[in-house]
Amino acid sequence: MTGGDTARWRHLGVSLVGLVAACAVQNGLPFLTVAFRAQGLSLAAIGLLVSALTAGLVLTLVAWGAAADRYGERLVLSAGLGVAAAALTGAALAGTPVATGLWLLLAGAGSASVHAASGRLVLGWFPARQRGLAMGIRQAGQPIGVGVAALALPRLADEGVGAAFAALAAGCAVTAVLVGLLVRDPARPAPAAGAPPVASPYRSPVLWRVHAASTLLVVPQFVVAAFSFDFLVRAAGWSVGAAGTLLAITQLGGAAARLGAGAWSDHVGSRVGPLRLIAVAVAAAAGTLAAVAGLTPDVLGTALVAVAVVLATIVTVSPNGIAFTSVAEQAGSAWAGRALGAHNTAQNLSAALTVPLAALLVESGAGYPAAFAAGTVAAALAVGVVPGRAVETASLRAAGRVASR
Repeated sequence: MTGGDTARWRHLGVSLVGLVAACAVQNGLPFLTVAFRAQGLSLAAIGLLVSALTAGLVLTLVAWGAAADRYGERLVLSAGLGVAAAALTGAALAGTPVATGLWLLLAGAGSASVHAASGRLVLGWFPARQRGLAMGIRQAGQPIGVGVAALALPRLADEGVGAAFAALAAGCAVTAVLVGLLVRDPARPAPAAGAPPVASPYRSPVLWRVHAASTLLVVPQFVVAAFSFDFLVRAAGWSVGAAGTLLAITQLGGAAARLGAGAWSDHVGSRVGPLRLIAVAVAAAAGTLAAVAGLTPDVLGTALVAVAVVLATIVTVSPNGIAFTSVAEQAGSAWAGRALGAHNTAQNLSAALTVPLAALLVESGAGYPAAFAAGTVAAALAVGVVPGRAVETASLRAAGRVASR
């Protein structure tokens, strides 16, 4: 392996660790549901705490992306993770739900840096023929982070939610140090003297459609992620430890699915072709879980519930990597940070609305089947929004970014 290859994979490793730390923060609160309920909070109030993190993401993602485009990935990653570590320390010490929510808002804002900047690292360090797999590995950080949170946070919360927040703060702080020690910004082509600014990639409809499809696919992903744990414990009668363990193990399948999707897109030379087929699979998996959740308790067998939850959890996280790769390639180096920031903003705005609205559905009497069915409808709509391969290729060719795979 050459020195360039070693550096490439080192940067991918740091990007993966950064996303694990950030996603454990951003997706870990549902695993504290039982602990929050023990403190007297309703499911709707817990949904608002989850949304506080997401709101921090939404408010800052584009700004972090613009900073990464201008100042580089290393500075943005280390600064953002440092902010998240400090904010989570504040949440660990907070004495009221309002104070906790404000600290979580700031933690979400700091952790948002990872989504814009680590994606740029992959774009800059990997050639197109390896980029789908590399982005899939990087995006595997999301289910791995969720798995770590599912395994650790409910157990840490036995000592109080402050212990769980302190562990998340430590993860962000350690990762910020790793970024400072190991990350170097990839080389960027210098603009020719007198050359006009790079044209906006948003002149093409492809980028808009990938944003829109991914935003719709967030709905089933977050409905399943936010309510599977509560569904297993409250409706299916599982213990807290068993539910957390199942969901932690399931995240390994989600990580593998993202790697497989990325390698598939590299092999076929397209991001949007696989994305459309995966959207079909997401609709089917979410629909299956909705049907299972609608069964009466005496029919709701342990094996049937486990299969439905595992299938939905794995499939709903699988499209993220290739969608991110498509956005980065369509945007190009000059715009990748902002485009990835905009992509994450749309996704997280969708998530911020999805979690509390789905919680209201559950508590209104419609129950878990209605929440999971809403995710099914959103995924079905996404199938028709994903652009075709011919449009994808034409857009890349027009921008001069068709690369040999």
